[in-house]
Amino acid sequence: MKKVCKKCRIFVEGQECPICRNSSFTETWKGRMIILDVEKSEISKKVGIGVKGEYAIKVR
Repeated sequence: MKKVCKKCRIFVEGQECPICRNSSFTETWKGRMIILDVEKSEISKKVGIGVKGEYAIKVR
């Protein structure tokens, strides 16, 4: 199962979050959203996402 940064909710493969440099992850998440163009995405504006990538919708 993929791990997700608890703070940013972005899917992470390494040992450090590429956005916030946090190392606190979880494997308990629900739903995915993929942001391809931050400037044009209404969802990224509403949720407050500033970097393109794959995000979890809900993180525990």
